[in-house]
Amino acid sequence: MSTPPLGRLTQLTARLRSEGVKPLVPFLTAGYPDEDTFNGVLAAVAQAGCPLVEIGIPFSDPVADGPVIQASSQRVLQQGMTLARTLELAAAAERDHGLGVVLMGYLNPVLKMGPAEFAAACGQARVDGVIIPDLPPEEARGLRALLAQQGTDLVDLVAPTTDPDRLRQNAAAAAGFLYLVSTNGVTGSGTNTADNLSAYIKNVRQITDLPLYVGFGISTPEQAAQVATNADGVIVGSALIKLISRTGDTSVAAAANFLGQMVQALNSVKGSSR
Repeated sequence: MSTPPLGRLTQLTARLRSEGVKPLVPFLTAGYPDEDTFNGVLAAVAQAGCPLVEIGIPFSDPVADGPVIQASSQRVLQQGMTLARTLELAAAAERDHGLGVVLMGYLNPVLKMGPAEFAAACGQARVDGVIIPDLPPEEARGLRALLAQQGTDLVDLVAPTTDPDRLRQNAAAAAGFLYLVSTNGVTGSGTNTADNLSAYIKNVRQITDLPLYVGFGISTPEQAAQVATNADGVIVGSALIKLISRTGDTSVAAAANFLGQMVQALNSVKGSSR
């Protein structure tokens, strides 16, 4: 039996690591606060030099998200945002801005669309990766295989409380990158202490050679640079969504300035963390 080709996200993150690039991965709720602003921020993401963007699929009960992202999800749901439209926005992010796209969403909308239909739509939109935080690894095999057929990687999450056996299980199945939740809480709840986070990352690195991207609670360039001394990439979500929500008509410019500062901080951290 031939080995399936590497997924698009696996190829991209491997290339970034080989080049010594520690990417900033911004999280944006699909269509927030409106589609024109969302598209403007996507352009700012690309112009800042971010190779990847994480696009949130709005859902009424986002259990892993804190109040900032929950509020953004509720707003766009009220405006009529759907999974199908989110996939169209993801396709435009790749087509119009050259961004790699990782979708982050919950299992219920995927089941409602149908796993096979969802995987096919991800392939058509050239989605690189998918994160589903409420999908246990024991139940992920079917969707993981469907996505892999489309060149899309299913990204696994681990937390500081993940026990060693489950950590090995997640790492063995994972592709693209391993998402390290930095704290025991929801998005925006703050990072672990620097020493604890460093030890956590080093512990995971003993188990897997996958790139390790850290998210949840990172909000400043200084924090991003600190995390990147040990991690391969940094994910920022709540801080960016909060900035967009409070800056109104100037949100695209504000996001561009914020992203530029974050990327500059990460660019100051050179080389591989392995």
